[in-house]
Amino acid sequence: MSLRLILNGKKAGEESLRSAISQFRRSHPLQVRCTFEGGDINRLINEAINEQCTRLVIGGGDGTVNEAINALMKLPFEQRPELSILPLGTANDFATAAGISTVPLKALQLAQQGTAYLVDTVKVDNHAFINVASAGFGAQVTATTPVQLKNLLGGGAYTLAGLVQALSFKPYGGSVELPGVEKEQFKIIAAAVCNAKQAGGGQILAPDALIDDGLLDVVAFTEFDFSDVAQVITELTNNVKNQGRWVKRFQVPWLKWHTDESMPLNLDGEPITERLCEFIVKAKSVRLVLPEHCSLVSHNHKLI
Repeated sequence: MSLRLILNGKKAGEESLRSAISQFRRSHPLQVRCTFEGGDINRLINEAINEQCTRLVIGGGDGTVNEAINALMKLPFEQRPELSILPLGTANDFATAAGISTVPLKALQLAQQGTAYLVDTVKVDNHAFINVASAGFGAQVTATTPVQLKNLLGGGAYTLAGLVQALSFKPYGGSVELPGVEKEQFKIIAAAVCNAKQAGGGQILAPDALIDDGLLDVVAFTEFDFSDVAQVITELTNNVKNQGRWVKRFQVPWLKWHTDESMPLNLDGEPITERLCEFIVKAKSVRLVLPEHCSLVSHNHKLI
């Protein structure tokens, strides 16, 4: 199989990556295209499709993968090529949860030899994501963590920035609608709408999440006092669905979320700001190359 790598241009000069590509090319053909500015991934994916490429490798972090997912979801299903991931970001949350190696040569070998699975994506208004949408405090932390700090500390930068910002964080008021549940008012500190399991540099938010079950795993932290932190942590650790006083969990195919004021959202590393959002699972909408026995897909998953 001939692959095409669409690479985040900021990573093109890394010697370890260039060495891995050279070594891979000794036994397999590989075309490389690099991004330079916004919109390039969408353009390069369309170019690859026009040139009859049936499997693409996207090289970058969670935000780069998100761009590729959004580009694919603009196309009719039958036109979407298979997608594999070469993790090159700071956190690489989705790739890590999927068991995709961060060693470039190993990731390229998986892209060449691995099996594509039909997996879910999530639509949020005019956006799409494959991993996690965080809201409130979590999104604010990710959006405002300096790039230099991310590069220096890796995923731990999010935790450090979070501790600093927690001292002055204001909860967001609003309402949420879920299937089979009456509209509920809330004051939220942070929330995550999860297709996969982790975000924020390795934080496991939805340990039971699967990317082929047609469901969102939702976890929300409602307003609490600092004296309640120990109990909040206990509720989070227990992972009991919809049983906590401050930590609420649901598994649903959709939800509607309305806030009293604009709230920051982070979709796989890409920040947006909204007041009214509708999250809808787009079941089995992307063909994604994954390792054998990947923990993000169900054991009875039918291969393509």
